[in-house]
Amino acid sequence: MAKKAKRKAAVKARKRKAKVEGPRQRAKADAEASQGALRQWTNAEIEEAFRRFQAANAEPKTELKYVNPFTLLVAVVLSAQATDAGVNKATPALFALADTPAKMAALGEAKVRDLIKTIGLFRTKAKNVVALSQILVEQHGGQVPHTREALEALPGVGRKTANVVLNAAFGEPTIAVDTHIFRVGNRTGLAPGKTPLEVEMKLEQVVPAQYKLHAHHWLILHGRYTCLARKPLCERCIIADLCQWPGKTVVQK
Repeated sequence: MAKKAKRKAAVKARKRKAKVEGPRQRAKADAEASQGALRQWTNAEIEEAFRRFQAANAEPKTELKYVNPFTLLVAVVLSAQATDAGVNKATPALFALADTPAKMAALGEAKVRDLIKTIGLFRTKAKNVVALSQILVEQHGGQVPHTREALEALPGVGRKTANVVLNAAFGEPTIAVDTHIFRVGNRTGLAPGKTPLEVEMKLEQVVPAQYKLHAHHWLILHGRYTCLARKPLCERCIIADLCQWPGKTVVQK
C-alpha cells in the first residue's frame, strides 16, 4: 500500500504546472547550482527519476545517423561544437563514399573537407577524420577499438567521444557528459560538478546499475528538449517535482 500511495503522489506531482522564474532569477539559480549549492538527491529520488525516463522512452538512441561503429565514430568527431542535425545533413553523402577506415583514408582530406564544409571547424575535422582512419587501418586492422584508451589516442577523439562510441556502438554503460548533461546534472542537483569529468564521476556513482546503459541518452535528450539552457520547459518536465533548481517553482493548480 505504501508503494501504491507513493506512486499516486508521484503522478499527482507530475501534473503540477511548473512556473519558471525570470531571467535574472534563472541566472542566479544556475550560478548557485554550478557551485554545488543544491541539495543532493536521495537514492529513492534518483531511482524514481530514471524509472520515469525509462517509462517515457524505454530504448533511447543517439540522434546521429550512422551505419556501423566507424561511421558513428566519425559522426561524433564531427559533432564537436556542432549540432547533430547539422552533422546529419552532411554525413549521408560522406558515408555513401566512405563507410570504412580504408575508404575514408583513400578519399583524402580535400574531398572529406568538401563534403563536410557545412559543419563548423570542418578543416580541422576533415584532417582528424582522415588521420584517425589511417591509424585504424595501420594499427587496428581497420576496426574501431573497444577501449577508451585506444579511442582517446585517435586524432580528434576525447573522453566524451570515446564514451559515446563505447555506449552506442558497443553497449558499454558509459556516460558521456556534453553541455546538455553538464547543465542537467548541475541544475537539477542530480550530479553537481565543476567540470564535465566531475559530473561524469558523480553520475557513475549515483545512477542505478539497471539504468546506466541508457542514462547518457535520457539525460542528453532531457537537456536538449526540456531542460533548455536559456528557458527550460519546466511545465512539461517529468522530473520537475524532484528537481532542486531554485530557478523554477512548482505550484499546485
